[in-house]
Amino acid sequence: MSSLYIRDSDVDELAKKVQKLTNAPNKTEAVRRALENELARAKETIPLVERIRKIQDEVAVQLGPSPKPFDIKAFSDDMWDA
Repeated sequence: MSSLYIRDSDVDELAKKVQKLTNAPNKTEAVRRALENELARAKETIPLVERIRKIQDEVAVQLGPSPKPFDIKAFSDDMWDA
């Protein structure tokens, strides 16, 4: 694993502050945690409807083409041997 090298002194100071406040073992871990938290925060700003649509689209891909609609009457008839 390579070490983290930050060229910007302001960013380096921010990383050190995050490291100290979060008790991270090193700056790399502090930056990783900060970036993960920022990603989580950014994802929360996406409207719920869009997040759900994305999940639905992923499931639809896994299921493949739309099967024929569920026929409750045929299911009930089959269940009761009608």
